[in-house]
Amino acid sequence: MNTSSIVSRVWSFCTTLRDDGVGYGDYLEQLTYLIFLKMADEYSKPPYSRDVGIPDEYSWQNLTSKKGAELEVLYVELLRELGKQSGMLGQIFTKAQNKIQDPAKLYRLIDMIDSTSWLVMGADVKGDIYEGLLERNAEDTKSGAGQYFTPRPLIRAMVECVRPEPSKTIADPSCGTGGFFLAAYDFLTNPEHYQLDREQKQFLKHDTFYGNEIVANTRRLCLMNMFLHNIGEIDGDSLISPNDALIGQSEVSVDYVLANPPFGKKSSMSFTNENGEQETEELTYNRQDFWATTANKQLNFVQHIRSMLKTTGKAAIVVPDNVLFEGGAGETIRKKLLENTNLHTILRLPTGIFYANGVKANVLFFDNKPASPEPWTKEVWYYDYRTNIHHTLKKKPMRFEDLKDFIACYNPQNPNERVATWDPEANPEGRWRKYSYQELVARDKTSLDTFWLKDKSLTDLDNLPEPDDLAEEIIENLEAGLDSFRSVLTRLSQ
Repeated sequence: MNTSSIVSRVWSFCTTLRDDGVGYGDYLEQLTYLIFLKMADEYSKPPYSRDVGIPDEYSWQNLTSKKGAELEVLYVELLRELGKQSGMLGQIFTKAQNKIQDPAKLYRLIDMIDSTSWLVMGADVKGDIYEGLLERNAEDTKSGAGQYFTPRPLIRAMVECVRPEPSKTIADPSCGTGGFFLAAYDFLTNPEHYQLDREQKQFLKHDTFYGNEIVANTRRLCLMNMFLHNIGEIDGDSLISPNDALIGQSEVSVDYVLANPPFGKKSSMSFTNENGEQETEELTYNRQDFWATTANKQLNFVQHIRSMLKTTGKAAIVVPDNVLFEGGAGETIRKKLLENTNLHTILRLPTGIFYANGVKANVLFFDNKPASPEPWTKEVWYYDYRTNIHHTLKKKPMRFEDLKDFIACYNPQNPNERVATWDPEANPEGRWRKYSYQELVARDKTSLDTFWLKDKSLTDLDNLPEPDDLAEEIIENLEAGLDSFRSVLTRLSQ
């Protein structure tokens, strides 16, 4: 049975559970618990014969021997007690709850998982199955799971440009379901890139990745996703911290950061002032190592990521447009970034590629540097993959092939030898050009929000998107507007 057929088989059972009110996310959560228990059972037998810390009364064998109400009682107790354990085991089962109220359907799901030998599958097969399930879950826009799922073609392109090296550390302070870790793992284990020795393989498995994810359910999905891809140990420590990364300086300095931090502002706090009136105060992170204090999460993540890099470290971060032009703290942070790092590349992304509606985003690529009296950034190269580009999630999703021209222009193996494709006379349609440091700091508020291509849809009716694509884009923009309106109402009601 191939990967796609296993994904279809496992996912098809969700349709049955939907009638009982079990959503995609809840189903994936239960699958995570049960697959982990089944794999723990397989590890406990020869030739592994490992004790992974699961008490006998909560073993897979005991679970599969029960039916009806007895099964439901045991399953609920199992979820509660395993969440008290340490290491990866405890993190997988943190705040775990049974969402399948029909014991007969729970038994059928357990039986389906029991029929598969998970350890005999290659890590690539198991990982592809789980990634397939995560993507299915992200497509369910009502659940909001898409906010934790960065498009895999974009992640792969970012990793291809950064080109992480063996025996070096990689972090993501808002790791979601672990997409960046897995893409980096695939890059490092690709024999076309490296031939890893035993020591490098051990470092990759145990010491390469560091992450933060504050949402318990998303964190468990990330841990399971990494574990199925052969990262970490079933009886080892958790590689993902439940702490808010922005609260304090990172405990480790790393070689690479690859991330797509959450968009929006830090939660606000409502209180009654001395006149008895309700006021709202935006909560900010007051850190001595930050260049500026702000409630803008993305600007805080940019500062945090720079602070956790070694002086030779490299970063690639997805950020929304406001990071490029917002005044106040935004201007301060952009100036400091240009001065203290080599911000060498910005990829401008189109709408229609994220599960969150109407997102306009970019990827910042920068190399950290030691203190210097002169600005480290000399020029910033831009690739405009937004103007006159039309993608939709369902009918015209972005593919890795769509970003190959950007990767070629980026020239990962020798980024000091880049050639512009834009020329005002010879090639005015070129998407790749550079701006000098002096040009950028001379702009109002040191804005990095710049375009040079003409939007053909404004002047040329022949270049409009297909009607179906246009309709889907309009719907996405309307939904994005509604989401923004709801967030405003929520803040006003606080």
